[in-house]
Order: sequence, then C-alpha cells, then structure tokens
Amino acid sequence: MEDCLAVNDRIAIETCGPIHASIRPPGSKSLTNRALACAALASGRSTLTGALDSEDTRVMCESLRRLGIHVACDWDAATIVVDGCGGRIPVAEADLFVANSGTSIRFLAAMVSAARGRFRLDGIERMRQRPIGDLLAALNQLGARATSETGNDCPPVVIEASGLRGGTTRVRGDISSQFLSGLLMAVPYADRPVTIEVDGELVSKPYVEMTLAVMRSFGVEVDAAEDLRRFSIAAPTAYTGRQYSIEPDASAASYFWAAAAISGGEVTVEGLTPDALQGDVAFCDCLRTMGCEVTASADGMMVRGGRLRGIDVDMNAISDTVQTLGAVALFAEGPTTITHVGHIRHKETDRIGDLARELRKFGATVEESSDGLRITPPESGLHGAEIETYNDHRMAMSLALVGLRTPGVVILNPRCTEKTYPRFFEDLRRVCGR
Repeated sequence: MEDCLAVNDRIAIETCGPIHASIRPPGSKSLTNRALACAALASGRSTLTGALDSEDTRVMCESLRRLGIHVACDWDAATIVVDGCGGRIPVAEADLFVANSGTSIRFLAAMVSAARGRFRLDGIERMRQRPIGDLLAALNQLGARATSETGNDCPPVVIEASGLRGGTTRVRGDISSQFLSGLLMAVPYADRPVTIEVDGELVSKPYVEMTLAVMRSFGVEVDAAEDLRRFSIAAPTAYTGRQYSIEPDASAASYFWAAAAISGGEVTVEGLTPDALQGDVAFCDCLRTMGCEVTASADGMMVRGGRLRGIDVDMNAISDTVQTLGAVALFAEGPTTITHVGHIRHKETDRIGDLARELRKFGATVEESSDGLRITPPESGLHGAEIETYNDHRMAMSLALVGLRTPGVVILNPRCTEKTYPRFFEDLRRVCGR
C-alpha cells in the first residue's frame, strides 16, 4: 500500500493474507460532537478525553469559538477543554462554516435558535444539497425564525433567534435522526417545558439513544417514550460541565472487523463491547450471520473470518455501515440484500446509488431499490478498479477493503477520509503487518 501521506489524488491497495491484529480506532465522531454541543451549553468547564481529531470535529470546535465559547484542543492528547456558556451564547451574530459535517450544522442550528441574535450556517456545495427543512420547521414551531436562504430547505441557513419559547413541536424522523438529536440537545434552554413528537418512522434509533445518554451524562434527563416517538423535557434546565470519556468510533471499527472477514483473519477492536453507546457495534451481528465468529470480552470485540454467505438484512439502525457490508458481500456465496436504508441517499453522497455504481466496477451485479440494494458477486471472480469516492469518507474506507484480496484496486481522493479518520490508511497498513 502506497504511503497515503505522499499521495493526494489516489492510493493503490496491496493485497494481503489473513490479517491477525488488534487496533483501537480513534474516538467516536458522533459522541465527540454531541459532547461538544452539551459541554458548550453547560455551566462550568468540561474536559473531553478520547476526542476525535477530524475535519468534522474541527469545524464544530471552530464554530463554537465563533460563537464566543472557549474551546481548547490538544489533538495529540485527544483532549478538548470547553468552558461552557451556561446557555447564553456570548455573541449576537456569527457566520458559521461547517464544510460537509451534517452533525455540526444540525446541532448548531438548534443550539443558536435558543440564543439571541442572527446566525448564518453554510458549508460546501454538497452540504447545500442536504436537507434541513424539517429541522427548521420544528424550530420555528418553538418560536425560532429559521429559514433556508435559497428557499429550497437546504443550507445556507439563516436563524434570527430570540430564544425558544417551548411548547410542543413535531419533527419528521425518516430523513435523519440528527434533526431530533439537535432539537433534544438545545431545548433544555427553552423558556418552558418542551414536548417533541416524531412524525413517521424514526431512522437510526441508536443515535437518538446515544444523544439521550450524552445529555444524561451532562445532567439533563429526558422522559422518552419506549418507541422513541415522543419526548418530554422539563425546560428550563441546564447541563453541568464534567469530565467525559469518549469511546472509540464503532463505525470506524467496522472497517477492521470487515477486514478480518474479507481476509479470513482475526481482528480485535479494543475499547468497544456489545454494551457500547454506539449502535454500530451491531455490525458484528451481520458478520456473525454471514459466517464469522464474534467474541466479546471486557476489553474489546474480536471477529474471526469464516466461509461467508450472503444475507438479507435490515440495516436501518446501523446505516453508516452499509458500505462496509457492501464490501464484505462481494466475497460471500450468494446475494446479500440490504433494506430499510433509503435515508442514506441524503448523506455525504447517495450511499445507495453511488455505492451500487462502484460495486459494479468490481464485476458484481447490483440491483438498486428505493431503500436498499441487492449485491450478487460475480461467478468469475472480482477484478480491480479505480474507485470514485464522491468525497465520501465511508466510500473510501469501505471499498479500500476490497483491495485486500483483489489486485488492482485504486481509491481516488483518499484524503476525503480526513472528515472522520485522517489516519485510516496508515492504520489499515499497520494491521496488514506493513
């Protein structure tokens, strides 16, 4: 594998034999940005350990600074210190740039709606295509004045805030659970109690449960219905600064568990157990069903490769690992059908249509549906290909795994992994024994 630090536009993946390794991936992006949001609003100082250094977390930190909140990052020590604003954002006007970080724009839009002033949030061109109208509508029901600048329910977003009055609001759950998570984290600072009702099906429920767990750690309890369709928050209330330890990223871990499955080897991911806050540890259940052995201990989770068979699987709850399973499916006997993930068409790229296009380059037959895809490996074997990543970090990391057993795989724009895992290719090379 070429040194990814020396290559700007492409990286060639070298094949390898069965992998036998242990690794601790960097901290969870989802937990880091949720903890940053709660710490920023909290009273007092918070110290976040195990924090992820990535584009998404850096733009979140920089946006908080632009809001007048003191944020000190020691990336080498994976530590962030935040002096919370006690629910009172210091500045009355700010222009925030979030690149392509969906968590950042959705969490920040809700946060500044609880403040007073005028705030504008924008990102790269792809961010301007990602929906946010349902969140804006929910915020407006609580007294905000939140609009899409171009009127298409996508960023740029302009929020003229005079605080959230509270009451009842409704939000759609079928596009992104981040709309609901952003609301939940902001409404403790409303003027009176808040009830949030979810319209339609809620996607990615484990991420909402993660949000509730982080809020609880910072001192705010939410009365949530068992089906996560209704939430009651006793506003006004407040977060309290604290020390908070962040788990390794379970979505990142999926690449190394998948590497064990594809190579026929054995990989242990340290620091994650089936009881982790992150639902993506359930990716191991998919691999077990496909024929791998999965063993959990107090210190981590190990996957040992086996004879792989195709499966039918609903991945709604772990949709960030769809592309990873797509790579594994190429090495299984028989087709793999992934369903109930239509919302991932609105991620960093269309993660159904664009994934199907790239998997076909290896020789697979891929049938695309509105909410999933069916992947059938070629009878004659896979062949190498240049893989377009669409500036999507998960496309690059997932489809690089195909090259562990298939010669001639080249990943274009490998630096897109900086969004969540800047050292991915270095770590992949290391677990391969190079």
